[in-house]
Amino acid sequence: MELPSFGLLFSGLLIGAVGLGMFLYGKKRPEPKCLLIGLAMCVYPYFVSSVVWMWIIAVACLAAAYALPSFE
Repeated sequence: MELPSFGLLFSGLLIGAVGLGMFLYGKKRPEPKCLLIGLAMCVYPYFVSSVVWMWIIAVACLAAAYALPSFE
């Protein structure tokens, strides 16, 4: 069994931390957009095995959080 690289572990940790922050923000203020994007950012690093794709998806999630309108 081969362990993942340091870059993959650190990227997953960092992206998951940002996702947790967005999830908690969306939970504190009832904002489903931040809640769902934060949850997605916490979960998807488990399924992606490339550092480059992990960061591309993270940037896309953050761009979607910025570009999508609020559901209020």
